[in-house]
Amino acid sequence: MREHRITANGIDLNVAIGGEGPALLLLHGFPHTWRVWSAVLPHLTPHHRVIAPDLRGLGGTTRADGGYDAGTLAADAEALLDALGEPAATVAGIDAGAPPAFLLGMRRPERVHRLVLMESLLGRLPGAEDFLAGGPPWWFGFHAVPDLAETVLTGHEAEYIGWFLDAGTRGGVPRELRDHFVAAYTGRDALRCAFAHYRAMPESARQIAEAVATGRLTVPTVAIGAHPVGETLARQLRPVTDVLESHVLDDCGHIIPLDRPDALVPLLKSGDFARTGHR
Repeated sequence: MREHRITANGIDLNVAIGGEGPALLLLHGFPHTWRVWSAVLPHLTPHHRVIAPDLRGLGGTTRADGGYDAGTLAADAEALLDALGEPAATVAGIDAGAPPAFLLGMRRPERVHRLVLMESLLGRLPGAEDFLAGGPPWWFGFHAVPDLAETVLTGHEAEYIGWFLDAGTRGGVPRELRDHFVAAYTGRDALRCAFAHYRAMPESARQIAEAVATGRLTVPTVAIGAHPVGETLARQLRPVTDVLESHVLDDCGHIIPLDRPDALVPLLKSGDFARTGHR
């Protein structure tokens, strides 16, 4: 994988690209960069042209003033495919990368061969009631208050990012990768951009609700859950998706590409819908 600077949708995306074959676009979440996919990449590049950007404002991508809603992130992804000459791709998203992947499939289904969505909620779509019975995760509210989280956390990024990495994995994160993630989210402006994704959630939820009010997801879709989201994402998708396959991975934390790359790889490869002992 080699990193490139590619201008798309008015920003400069930091993008790792490698391999040959049908395009596979990978969208990471928080607190990650494209390197969250490191353990699966060697198994994907022999079969795919893998395209793994840092999302808007994160990692090496432009720290834009705005545009952190899922619709704009979907437009970023589409513009990236345009810039790389890819008419369509399999699109996979985890955590914050899943809503823009979903909206790209809803709005531009001809650009998406297949969707793989992992460990995320899709706005306020029905199906997440049990998961949200005790309220959303505490950090959603903390991150959503303008200027608060970055003021509190500047100077304590390693402890805070480390907490999410530890909570999101069963086997831990290798030291080199942990240090990379911490560095990517260190500094007030890096934190501002990270939390801007959360502050845009109401607008993202509105966009998702509007999309399903006027259409259905016609792209073949795989929903993958682990701990803590489990089957919640599949429950949200089922009423609005024409072709849906769902899996819940056992003994797996939130950061699936790091915890269970062995289980994830077959589900990412184009056309591989084989069941491998997951439900």
